[in-house]
Amino acid sequence: MPYIDLPDPVIVDNRNKADSILKKYKEAEILQDHWKPKYEEAYEYTLPQRQSFYEETPADRRTDKIFDETAVVGIQEFASRLQSGMVPTFARWANLEAGVEIPEENVEEVNEQLDGITSYIFEILSASNFNQEVHESFMDLAVGTGCLMIEEGDAINPIKFTSVPLPQVKFLNGPDNRIDTVFRDRRCPYNQINVLYPKAIIPTNSIFKNDEDRKITLIDSVYRDYSKKNQEVYKRCVILKETQDILLEEEYKGVGSNPYVVFRWNKASGEVWGRGPVFNAMSAIKTCNLTIQLILENAQMAVSGVYQIEDDGVVNTDNISLVPGTLIPIAPNSRGLMPITNTGRFDVAQLVLEDMRNNIKKALYMETLGRPEGTPMSATEVSERMADLSRQIGSSFGRLQAEFVLPVLRRVIKILNDQGRIEIPNVNGREIQIQAVSPLSRAQYNQDITDINRFNEIIGVTFGPQMLNLIVNQDSMAKHLAKLMNIPEKLLRDKAEQQQIANQMQQMAMAGQGTPPNAEQQ
Repeated sequence: MPYIDLPDPVIVDNRNKADSILKKYKEAEILQDHWKPKYEEAYEYTLPQRQSFYEETPADRRTDKIFDETAVVGIQEFASRLQSGMVPTFARWANLEAGVEIPEENVEEVNEQLDGITSYIFEILSASNFNQEVHESFMDLAVGTGCLMIEEGDAINPIKFTSVPLPQVKFLNGPDNRIDTVFRDRRCPYNQINVLYPKAIIPTNSIFKNDEDRKITLIDSVYRDYSKKNQEVYKRCVILKETQDILLEEEYKGVGSNPYVVFRWNKASGEVWGRGPVFNAMSAIKTCNLTIQLILENAQMAVSGVYQIEDDGVVNTDNISLVPGTLIPIAPNSRGLMPITNTGRFDVAQLVLEDMRNNIKKALYMETLGRPEGTPMSATEVSERMADLSRQIGSSFGRLQAEFVLPVLRRVIKILNDQGRIEIPNVNGREIQIQAVSPLSRAQYNQDITDINRFNEIIGVTFGPQMLNLIVNQDSMAKHLAKLMNIPEKLLRDKAEQQQIANQMQQMAMAGQGTPPNAEQQ
């Protein structure tokens, strides 16, 4: 066999790897540039305190365009109500349950273990900064996109959440049209790199060695590695932008290994950045602010007045001061200062303003859960309003379940499991499933509960209760209703306890049918 001279294998060094990552970074930056004007405009009118997408000085004011606070208040209420509907504070909004592949004989035992693990997980979430950071991300979500970073904490707080400002991040879609690459720009002094990244290796021959107080930019990239088949693997690479040096490389394996959770309210096909309800209300928001501005200008003219003066060569307008006691010289037969009647229509402006405010409230779903005047809402009314909101945001709710709720829980489970704080049970390699039980999720189950109750009522009335007991497995139906109504597993009796109580009831019934000991004597 003749000898074949094979070419040497291509070795990808750090420089080539940095160039490849920066090329992807540039692609993500171009996508961000397309959305910058839209997001910046939305921030200026609704979230002026947010970091700008453009360079600005600390003295820059972003509140000059705000004359009406409807959208500013509305976006905060939107975030609060969405949070209470999806991830309510101090309450379970998801359950860990045995998957459909778990054998029936093991389901009850597995669910009992998972119930305790679920309680522990939500204790950790309640003690962390989860609720504060999620509220910040939900306000960004109202504009279109939210970004939450979930990292390992310390011994006191095992998990740390960070709401990442959108101007700092850039995204790319993967082959499945989901965001699989996140770039984050981080500014810091050169001598504080190891504070942000303790494991970072700083080059000894750096050009900043003699100027360590100089601020530099770090590109923190996390991207999916698709070379590993049937395995979720993410790689992290931190690059010093000014020198293109790679300071840190890490690899994360397993479900929930991605530290970034990026979620969108809505999006068009093929788009990376999301579109939020604020986008739908921008025309009304700008009209509201313009109307208020015109009303204030008209009011100023109505209060201070507008005057016309005869040009008689005597009155000098530069020396006129309209304050009490002012003497204004005029020529003989001159009419002096003559006020001009204000022609502005405040009533028309108020009608326009009221209409635009209502449009903003509808766009931000403020009316759906608005508090009625008078008596507080009953539990039934709250449930109905929540069901109405669930129907209105159906598509967005489904997206948030897939892009926010499930990734957050998977990431939390991954961290706690790696720390040895929890151990997820599995049977023959088959693991668990995550079931959302938030108020918005339960609102979607209300129709199922109504249908079951209606079925029981129709069968019982039409054919009698005996037929109902004949065709319906009461035990299975009770468990199904308990699941739909989010009744904790520990409150339900297991099969052994049910059988024991059933035997006792049968013995008592048989004893009641017998003849009392002294019945014949009586």
